[in-house]
Amino acid sequence: MPQIDMPLEQLKQYQGINPRPDDFDAYWERAIAEMRAVDPQVELVPSPFQTPTAECFDLYFTGVRGARIHAKYVRPRNATEPHPVVVLFHGYTGNAGDWADKLAYASLGFSVLAMDCRGQGGSSEDTGGVKGNTHDGHIIRGLDDHEDNLLFRHIFLDTAQLAGIAIGLPEVDPERVYAAGASQGGALTIACAALEPRVKRLAPVYPFLTDYKRTWEMDLAKDAYQELRTFFRHFDPLHEREDDIFTKLGYIDLQHLANRIRGDVLMFVGLMDTICPPSTQFAAYNKITAPKQLVVYPDFGHEHLPGATDRTIRFFLGDN
Repeated sequence: MPQIDMPLEQLKQYQGINPRPDDFDAYWERAIAEMRAVDPQVELVPSPFQTPTAECFDLYFTGVRGARIHAKYVRPRNATEPHPVVVLFHGYTGNAGDWADKLAYASLGFSVLAMDCRGQGGSSEDTGGVKGNTHDGHIIRGLDDHEDNLLFRHIFLDTAQLAGIAIGLPEVDPERVYAAGASQGGALTIACAALEPRVKRLAPVYPFLTDYKRTWEMDLAKDAYQELRTFFRHFDPLHEREDDIFTKLGYIDLQHLANRIRGDVLMFVGLMDTICPPSTQFAAYNKITAPKQLVVYPDFGHEHLPGATDRTIRFFLGDN
């Protein structure tokens, strides 16, 4: 079998190499407390886009540090009883996508919430000194500041806060709250379920944002991880702070949050992925202690995985 990483049997045992900060658990408990102290001030604004079978809304809420976060909300029209909801997360620098993307779930009786990450390609607010799009560089945002100011800390909290809002909607069955996404969306799916353990099922696809040091050691700090290389080149060209930098990145490393997940997991990985190396993804998967399944695509990289969306829908329907 061709490979760009470890053999599959080694991947199944791999535990990651990026350091876990000593105060990791206290860090996230402090962060969750900050999130819970925020009045979300949820606002629903009907969208001009409507269909005969689904109602569409722009949903806004206030996240940590005062940012107004936007999500697209689609719910089945005239639903007569509490029903499931899927919280969707997009890839790096992207946005919540078109309304039409959510209609398949609505046709099955699911509501859908699709979040715009603060400062990326959608309508959410980044309060780190500017409003609007900061596009990328989010892994290293705050890396030379206090660890509580890491931007992905705030984005991870946004995912959990949105799931909590979903659970509180009167039309939603709180026992059927699910999460899904690919790449950055896969990472945020894991973060969401780790920080909001009431998420019952989650389907991350080749998750980003895990085991940063492994990516750097594989010389794959390019493409989505290019900013790691950029940071060292500009701010630590002799790597004199290397250990401290990777330790601080450990606060926003999904492998260290994975054991907090309580919901059932269906994860997808392509073994030829040079964007998010397979070993980094296995570092997170191998730490999940909840019920889990892994679907391996030997010949695929960071691309469309045939059948993955269909299998995810069946998983959320309870078919596998």
